[in-house]
Amino acid sequence: MSKKTAVQKVEIVNRKANFNFHIEEKFEAGIQLLGPEVKSIRNHAINIGDGYCRMQEGELWLMNVHISEWKQSSYNAHEPMRNRKLLLNKREIQRIDSRIKTKGYTVFPIKLFENERGIFKVEIGLGQGKKTFDKREDLKEKDIKRDMDRDRY
Repeated sequence: MSKKTAVQKVEIVNRKANFNFHIEEKFEAGIQLLGPEVKSIRNHAINIGDGYCRMQEGELWLMNVHISEWKQSSYNAHEPMRNRKLLLNKREIQRIDSRIKTKGYTVFPIKLFENERGIFKVEIGLGQGKKTFDKREDLKEKDIKRDMDRDRY
């Protein structure tokens, strides 16, 4: 009998999210993908750093996320920068929509991951953009923490 091998789960993190935004709420959303897009994501050929979400006609869409074309796909190649629909409950969409209408709030992807069933999900954050002095404070705290950890050993 063959042993089951541990399946490596995909997790792509948007490192800019914590640096550029104050995250107030997080949501887990499904994402509509095409077959070649799934293969490309499993090969880590994706960039979510510049991505954001937008409400259009009562639906939430993921914009400006680059998923490279899968080289082995033939006639059904996808467009790398196409908009992708996010799948959320109606209450979550209404809650996000009401918060987006408030000045300064935005929705952005935090990470894209594969759950235990092999389905890709996007963790999206709802928050406000940081000012430059907030970013400097974060960098200062990070440096202090690193120095303290260095002195501890």
